Amino acid sequence: MRVIATNKKAYFNYEILERLEAGISLMGSEVKSIREGRISLKESHAEIKGGEVYLLNCHISPYEAANRFNHEPLRERKLLLHRQEIKRLTGKTREKGLTLVPTKILINDKGKVKVEISLARGKKAYQKREVIRERDREREMRVELKRWR
Repeated sequence: MRVIATNKKAYFNYEILERLEAGISLMGSEVKSIREGRISLKESHAEIKGGEVYLLNCHISPYEAANRFNHEPLRERKLLLHRQEIKRLTGKTREKGLTLVPTKILINDKGKVKVEISLARGKKAYQKREVIRERDREREMRVELKRWR
């Protein structure tokens, strides 16, 4: 598996509870653009509509060589999951504060594009500040250790 893109903001803004790998329904020009790494997961999320899961606000840049057969960069893309998985996710997202967030775009050994979606709960502002403080402390400790060597 080769990781193409990660959603770093999701790890900062959400507490990841559960991960799930899903296929994604794409056009040919989208696949070629993703292989070039021209995809952004910022601001994107997954939503369950009518018993199906869709990826929303995921930006895939147009592929230059596709000219008039190109795709719309921000269109809704259907995620491919088993019915039982969708039912379970539907039940969990109805719980207070849980949402589906895409965390990674991968290409597997067979060349198929996969999305890692995570069941997540939003962090509070004080939790985010604590993460920043901890990161700063670790950075200061590394600097001090380098100085003493």
